[in-house]
Order: sequence, then C-alpha cells, then structure tokens
Amino acid sequence: MTPAQLSRTVLHAVRRTAEDGELGAVRAGTGLPQRVTVESPPRRGAGDYAVSVAFRLAGPAGMTPYDVAGALRDRLVREAGIRNVEITGGGFLNVTLDERARADLVAELSRPQRRPSHPASKNPPGRSPNDDDQEPPVSFGTQVTDAPAADIARWSGATGEAPAALAVRTAEASTLFRVQYAHARARALVRNARDLGFGSEPYAAADAGSPYGPSGAALLALLADQRRVSEQGDAGRHARHLVAVGDAFFDFHDRCPPLPSGDEKPGAAHRARLALVEATGTVLAGGLTQLGVSTPAHL
Repeated sequence: MTPAQLSRTVLHAVRRTAEDGELGAVRAGTGLPQRVTVESPPRRGAGDYAVSVAFRLAGPAGMTPYDVAGALRDRLVREAGIRNVEITGGGFLNVTLDERARADLVAELSRPQRRPSHPASKNPPGRSPNDDDQEPPVSFGTQVTDAPAADIARWSGATGEAPAALAVRTAEASTLFRVQYAHARARALVRNARDLGFGSEPYAAADAGSPYGPSGAALLALLADQRRVSEQGDAGRHARHLVAVGDAFFDFHDRCPPLPSGDEKPGAAHRARLALVEATGTVLAGGLTQLGVSTPAHL
C-alpha cells in the first residue's frame, strides 16, 4: 500500500464516518478534505505511516482531535492491508500495514519512476536548460560515474554545508558521502547476492511473519515518504531526508542481514530483505539524481 493508496483509503473512511454522523457538525459533502497527507511517523517503531487529518477535522466537527481519530480508527482497522492503527500525540493516526501490503509497497518502490525535476536541480551537470522538466527514470542498476567536485557543489548549495567538510570522503565527516555510500552499499549487496545464486523477492516471506523487523519497517516508512518530501520543492529538506534514509538503511542491514553468513543457505527472509535493499537503492538513486548528484556503484 503506497502513501497515495492509503490517502484514498483514509478519505473514504472520513466520508463514511461523516455520512454516519460520527463527525459531529461535519456532514458528507461539506467541510471534508479533498486530500490527506500521509508521511513517515515522527517516532521509530510507531507504524508505517502517520496521518494527521483528525486535527483538520476537529474544529469543524466540534470534537477533539483524539475523538475524531478514534472514530476514523474504528473504520481503518477493517480495511484490507492494514494490520493496526494507533492514536498518538493527541490525534495522529499511526498506521501499520500487514506483511502483504508491505511487500506490495517494496515492489512498487523498486520500480524506477519518472519524477518532476527538483527546483534546485533544474540544470544538474550535463543537463540543458531546455531539457524537458521531467527527470528520466532512474534505474538502480545504471552505472553512473563518480563526480566529487560537481556533487559537492550541488549538495552544498542544497544543504548549506561547507564544501571543505563535504570533501572529506568518510561517512562520519560528510553527509553527502554517507548517502552515496548507502547507495553503493545497496548495489554491492545485490551483486553479492547474485554471486551467491539468489535474487530479491518482495513476497518471499510475506505470509510467514515480518522479515524486516522494526529497523526494516522504519526504513520502509522513510522510503515511502521520499516522493512527498521531494515534491515540496525544498532541496535542503530533500537532502536531509536522503541522509535519514541512508542512516536507516545501515541500521537495517546491520540488524537484519540481507545475505546469509557462513554456511547458512539463502532463505525466504534473505530474498525479502534483498528486495528492501533494492528499493532503497532505487529511492536513493532517484533522490540523488533529482539533486543533480551522481550515484556511483563503487566508492
């Protein structure tokens, strides 16, 4: 279930709840939102998505955000693909997907998609001002040459970080290097899996419990939120989100290794985790390219 799909599901729940008179003064067809924002939860381990629509409805409904969220929760927990809905922060709906819906999301995120250029990257190196305003699809498997000087200039312009600091090519010193290294590490894991004779499969363990653990769920939530963040037109926030994705990726692969160790045979969990690795690589490749930054396979 993608953020867009969940947004439609929440809107449907809002309309049904209003029709049944459970939203106070709000009635179907009047005062209802046309769009619901779905983002990653502010706290780790608090679900796959966070929805704040209850705060928008509370005033018109003459209810507290918590009571509005409670009415919506009762409907959302019955929707296909949703395993649980918690109310946090006085009215936020934190939605946890079931494993099949998570696998659907991983599969969707692994597909390169044509996305609008970022306002801060209308003319990345090698791109003409007259080119179409749509970035070409970014393939996770595409070989892109490392371009440190141009990358530092672009990243510094987006984040305000000092170029001298970014020139120190270590994960501790440079946020730019950390994101690029996360992409390169994802590429390496896919190559290593191929050498071991197996590939990714998002649905490999969908019916046998979570193959990702809390760290994988946190990573998946950030990956799903990347499109929304990038479309806001704030290059600095976009870059910071990519840093968060990279950090969550390293945490995930340390806690839930995508590759078997020693004499261990590749299993369903490894194939499912490798699919999340591929999704991470695709999202990072697309995000970096939107900022005009290269995505080398080796660093």
